[in-house]
Amino acid sequence: MIDRNHPRISTARQCRLLALPRASYYHRPRPKRPEDLALMRQIDEAYMASPFFGSRQMTEWLRRQGYPVNRKRVRRLMHLMGLEAIYQKPNLSRPNAEHRIYPYLLRRLKVTRPNQVWAMDITYVPIEGGFIYLCAVLDWYSRAVLAWELSNTLDARFCVQAVQRAIALHGPPEIFNTDQGCQFTSAEFTQPLLALGVKLSMDGKGRCLDNVFVERLWRSVKYEEIFLREYRSMVVAYARLEAYFEFYNERRPHSSLDGATPGEIHRDHLHIAVHA
Repeated sequence: MIDRNHPRISTARQCRLLALPRASYYHRPRPKRPEDLALMRQIDEAYMASPFFGSRQMTEWLRRQGYPVNRKRVRRLMHLMGLEAIYQKPNLSRPNAEHRIYPYLLRRLKVTRPNQVWAMDITYVPIEGGFIYLCAVLDWYSRAVLAWELSNTLDARFCVQAVQRAIALHGPPEIFNTDQGCQFTSAEFTQPLLALGVKLSMDGKGRCLDNVFVERLWRSVKYEEIFLREYRSMVVAYARLEAYFEFYNERRPHSSLDGATPGEIHRDHLHIAVHA
């Protein structure tokens, strides 16, 4: 995708044209142990099928598959992947005063148009010798993926970049929903949205169904693309996911949309709203 020997376009400009951070292109992650990578792949697939698995249940499941693991190792890998069992539990931690938790605004809300509600989440993507993270901005009404980004670190910066791209292409939403992850509660993420008048909504802790459409998106991405491939690098992953999201938005019919594609629904309803 990027030609380091291109006679006219520098590597830095190629990265800008692809919206790929230069740090991500030049970064060479330290290879993980093959045994850990194999376990992480198994954990990821098991978690997609059973998101209520905590480290204890995941350990038992892996042992039944023939992996001689202990719970401490499984807990470490799940933490590394950003996975947490989905179940209602008390919040025993005191949030940072600068990281405000916003109430969940979508319960009983009728979503009737594109750009009324956007949602965002992060998931783990395995690559050769390691792993990276994928975030995506999803329009709740149309299910369209409005922007996405990859990163080799689990910070707020790549999420902010994806949101900025989505707003540049489609304008700001009325409500933006996320989970309570530190990436989404940071001022770096929340302040630009608040400055645009966007209402922030956050899932209840441990409640994946509050952001159900993003969870369904991850299932589609994983089973239809990521689990079928072995990405050699972040650049390869970017190219494959770019092709998949184009397919998902423009050519993959959704039964919940009466056979239409997310891209069709998003464009058609925005056109109607503009000319109403």
